[in-house]
Amino acid sequence: MQQPIAVLDSGVGGLTVVKEVMRQLPREKIIYFGDTARTPYGPRTPREVMRFTREIVSYLIQYQPKMIVIACNTATAVAMSDIRSRVDIPVVGVINPGARAAIGRTTTGCVGVIGTEGTIRSEAYDIALRELSPHVQVISQACPQFVPLVERGNFRSGETYDTVRDVIGHMKRYPIDCLILGCTHYPYLMDAISEVMGSEVALISSAEETAREVSTILQDKRKLARSDQLPVHQFFCSGEPGMFKVIAQQWLGEQIDLTPVVWQVPTIC
Repeated sequence: MQQPIAVLDSGVGGLTVVKEVMRQLPREKIIYFGDTARTPYGPRTPREVMRFTREIVSYLIQYQPKMIVIACNTATAVAMSDIRSRVDIPVVGVINPGARAAIGRTTTGCVGVIGTEGTIRSEAYDIALRELSPHVQVISQACPQFVPLVERGNFRSGETYDTVRDVIGHMKRYPIDCLILGCTHYPYLMDAISEVMGSEVALISSAEETAREVSTILQDKRKLARSDQLPVHQFFCSGEPGMFKVIAQQWLGEQIDLTPVVWQVPTIC
């Protein structure tokens, strides 16, 4: 029952999912891997993303996790089916939970999706949304400029607002009433995105819905942690750890103030 939940991402974006898992499931131990040395995944070829994801999963398996959460939209779109075929534990992605939340929220039937080039090119959200609601109108936009802003910790500057406005401002022409943040990095930019899109557009982050799916699966399999002891979380990044640790501490805040954390930099290549 005390096996960890392994969460992986191309960088710091998956910490948005980690924060929600910690909030909903405070007894669960988290092992997180952010591939900061090779971020962003969006411009990468599917073959590269597949290889990177396999390498990270191979590394994380040594910790005997009871579940793997692919907290990267690009890796979910490209590699989730492959990873599921390679491991004998549940594998959860972030695309279907985000699509479900959007369909449950929209009243106009027009849903916006922003994501990396790889995620948008895969049309994974279009497929997931139309499986739930065949007549939904999907307006998609790749935003390759966003992940580098987040990885530098540049969340709220004038440059950030200008970049967000230039990239997605045109989407306001459509009757979008909810916008899927189709990259787990994007919640860091939520203030700027909301200002550009307007308060009438609901921003959908898949983190809450993904954490709910994690909880449901673990409960169904009777693998929820039951120990009264605080879990010791482990955070790995493949690149320079300084900015990663700063962003993680800022974003997770009280979640990691309440529980012990081990910071490590592995070698997987």
